[in-house]
Amino acid sequence: MTNPPRARGALGAMYAGLALTVLATLAPYADRGTTHLLADRIRAGYPGYSPARIDSAVTTYLVVLTAIGALGVLAWLTAAWAVRAGKRWARPAATALFVIGTGVGLTGLLTEDTSGETGLPPELGWAGMAPCLAGLVAVVLLWRRPRPA
Repeated sequence: MTNPPRARGALGAMYAGLALTVLATLAPYADRGTTHLLADRIRAGYPGYSPARIDSAVTTYLVVLTAIGALGVLAWLTAAWAVRAGKRWARPAATALFVIGTGVGLTGLLTEDTSGETGLPPELGWAGMAPCLAGLVAVVLLWRRPRPA
């Protein structure tokens, strides 16, 4: 049994979202080893923090962002499985996961910490939003009515 074109396109978008989620989850680790945007953001917002405390804050962010990323990967895999298996609940579940994921992404992008700045540097915040674009495409494709033959 083959998936209809709508499901195939949605699955492609879901796998792209999965890849973007993995990349967004790895981005803070790459930052830690290269540009130090997150550490610089913490240092600027909390000038009284010692280097050890800044490192601890970065580590805390890494743990939280990794947990969010792992949940995102699980969500993408579950949604893709449900669509591929033709489950009746796949479309509403994918839509709900999209709304939740977009909310989480916006929270990371826009939430200010006690310094008055956003907790994440914009580059990492936008990286966390990238999978939402794939989610939007997937949801639109799942809900689009099939064209008459």
